[in-house]
Amino acid sequence: MNSLDQAEGECGGTERARSYCSAVLGASGFAPARSERAASFLRSGPLRGAALRGTKRQREASAASALRSRGWRCSSAQTDLKAFERRLTEYIACLQPATGRWRMILIVVSVCTATGAWNWLIDPETQKVSFFTSLWNHPFFTISCITLIGLFFAGIHKRVVAPSIIAARCRTVLAEYNMSCDDTGKLILKPRPHVQ
Repeated sequence: MNSLDQAEGECGGTERARSYCSAVLGASGFAPARSERAASFLRSGPLRGAALRGTKRQREASAASALRSRGWRCSSAQTDLKAFERRLTEYIACLQPATGRWRMILIVVSVCTATGAWNWLIDPETQKVSFFTSLWNHPFFTISCITLIGLFFAGIHKRVVAPSIIAARCRTVLAEYNMSCDDTGKLILKPRPHVQ
């Protein structure tokens, strides 16, 4: 497998890069960084007309031919891939501090709940009184348990693994374009399949 930087000379074509960028960026929820030339070209000209007619495959084909006619070749596809890789790594890196905080909160609340549960279970009064009375006698365990349940209802189980969820979704989309990415967002270009 080649990394994006090692694949300077290998370019899979403009239409492939354009359609993959739009698919991945649309799936992961962040906007691409385009050059001014690209932005002005996408707002006007043949791409605008291509977006209004035909099926998705026809629109992609006419957009790709319009890009090729304007000189968008291998270098712009490489630039788009590198810009996408930079944006993806930046996005995943921005999620790391928040993910670390959520993990610490989950660990602290879990340890408090486990400690409270141990004290609740070894208390001899727990067996003699009703369930709700035993919970009332152990407020530390009760509050910790309610907090832990509330955190799970708030989605902490997704927040502690948010970067890997983004990477997994990107891998799913990139697989269609014979690519992948690691957990930090670096693109991995797979060898091209041999068509016979």
